[in-house]
Amino acid sequence: MSDYPRYTLNRSLVILVPQQPFFDWIMAVDTDPVPSLTLENVREDQSTFLVPDEVSNAAQAVQWVEERWRAFFEFMLGEWFEESAWPAALTLEQFREWFTVQHHSTVFDMALDFGIEHEDWEAEEEEEDDGEPGLHRLH
Repeated sequence: MSDYPRYTLNRSLVILVPQQPFFDWIMAVDTDPVPSLTLENVREDQSTFLVPDEVSNAAQAVQWVEERWRAFFEFMLGEWFEESAWPAALTLEQFREWFTVQHHSTVFDMALDFGIEHEDWEAEEEEEDDGEPGLHRLH
């Protein structure tokens, strides 16, 4: 297979880029903060989200994410701390201050020979109960 980008996925990509208020919250909540932690460190290796390819521009991406803002907000907070450390109230306005939506309309598949696997993180937690794996291979 050629290394030249050729195959695309029928998805767009969204990244929630943390802003200063999110970083300030991390530093305020952390009981043992890493002195060298910076906003740039927090922005490194962000979770990315594949979204339907009908989300084809930045405005649509913002709308799509904001329709699901609470789930995204809780996910991002949960990446750092337990729910007991979260702000008492979460609002869309706060979400907008804490994160910027970055959109990429074309996602190239550069690992075509390896297939795509979906890993269901909730299923992994339930796996102990029913023995079913949370990994799904797509063809």
